[in-house]
Amino acid sequence: MFEFSLLLSPFLFILPLLFFFFFIRTKSSSSPSASALRCYPIIGSSLEILANLNRRVQWTSDLIRASPSATVVIHRCLGTRVVLTGNPSNVQHILKTHFHNYHKGQFFRIILSDFLGGGIFNADGDNWKFQRQVSSHEFNTKSLRKFIETVVDAELSDRLIPILSTAAANNSVLDFQDILQRFAFDNICKIAFGYDPDYLLPSLPQAKFAVAFEDAARISSERFTLILPIVWKLKRLMGVGSEKRLKLAVAEVREFAKNIVREKKEELKHKSSLDSTDLLSRFLSSGHSDEDFITDIVISFILAGRDTTSAALTWFFWLLFKHPDVEDQILNEINEKSELPVFDEVKDMVYTHASLCESMRFYPPVPVDSKEVVSDDVLPDGTVVKKGMRVTYHPYAMGRLEELWGSDWPEFRPERWLQRDPDTGKWSFVARDPYTYPVFQAGPRICLGKEMAFLQMKRVVAGVLRRFQVVPVVEDGGEPVYTADLAAKMKGGFLVRIVERADRG
Repeated sequence: MFEFSLLLSPFLFILPLLFFFFFIRTKSSSSPSASALRCYPIIGSSLEILANLNRRVQWTSDLIRASPSATVVIHRCLGTRVVLTGNPSNVQHILKTHFHNYHKGQFFRIILSDFLGGGIFNADGDNWKFQRQVSSHEFNTKSLRKFIETVVDAELSDRLIPILSTAAANNSVLDFQDILQRFAFDNICKIAFGYDPDYLLPSLPQAKFAVAFEDAARISSERFTLILPIVWKLKRLMGVGSEKRLKLAVAEVREFAKNIVREKKEELKHKSSLDSTDLLSRFLSSGHSDEDFITDIVISFILAGRDTTSAALTWFFWLLFKHPDVEDQILNEINEKSELPVFDEVKDMVYTHASLCESMRFYPPVPVDSKEVVSDDVLPDGTVVKKGMRVTYHPYAMGRLEELWGSDWPEFRPERWLQRDPDTGKWSFVARDPYTYPVFQAGPRICLGKEMAFLQMKRVVAGVLRRFQVVPVVEDGGEPVYTADLAAKMKGGFLVRIVERADRG
């Protein structure tokens, strides 16, 4: 009882102060958009943070859009400050020109250490460099072609298309977000680990691992939102509430990942060389035999491969439903390419590529990303940042900035990514610089799987739209809610009916 009281003592000190300063405003800050936030002594802007907890991505986006410099400084409890920015000059400064001064940092690592351990998305320095170097071999043209022509195409034709065909025949409702997550999960396990989890089956099995993975990602993400980090630390110490559930979920996830590692070790023992070297085999052959370290790597790649592409495709199919003219253009492109080999078909789908980019402008799979300042610095827009502060760039907000995309930014218009040849009339893709559009990060940490993700998404789009229409089950005027833990999601899932095309060729 004494220990419990001791653990609660910080709250006994802080709560009276919160009450005392509730109606006392601080002097305005020197930050570019301080006037948009109410800020109090001791608690900072915690009241507004709490009030917007369920729409924190949208709220912080609104703050950035209201700021003349697209940067805002948020004062959290006990003097902690966080910088949020949508300014491309700041993003380039953080991700490239001063990359050495902006790390994942201790705050990020501690919060995600139970779930991700020392995996690539939670690593800095030599650990990160090693993982990135080994991983990079998996993303050459030969590997990408194999990924599309064997892994993705088999998953599409043998599993996804039959499930959609059955749903169309029965006029049944599917959670398409769940279907796409299962599809992506099978794909990443096959290409990265040489392992088939059989998750996208007609019975749609509710695997313990998948439920645990969802819980681990959600609860880990919730740690970021707490006004006082000591709350989750105390719950973890005492093994209660959400932290107890996290411990159980992580144990399930790690056991699943360790089994993959052990099976691969056995496979390597009996083969001097594998016909096809997957990512896991590369790591195990690199001299790193520590099971926990390799398990961390497996979990990170499952997170990247399962949640990001499925999130992007979920919102993409929603936007196609809202914009049938875009769907018609994509269908025309699919029919034009249908005689090409699979890899060449998806590689050259320019209009579809532009449509996916435009969709991710509105609904990025990872809406925000944070770095920790290594030493005092000044961002290009004049914002002063101190050692230990967190600086967050905000792709969700950046996709909504008029100064970056023009006055028609609210329009879903793939043509903004295209240029038509005046002689041939053909479209060519025109990329935006990665600091204006940092959906795949930028600089030294730019996403290794970017091309793989695009190829997978375009193959899914071609395979699905050639045969089916995806029709959301929504009330008139109903709009889905964009939410995010470690990756974006459509709140409550994406309920759809699948309609077979009468005119498919």
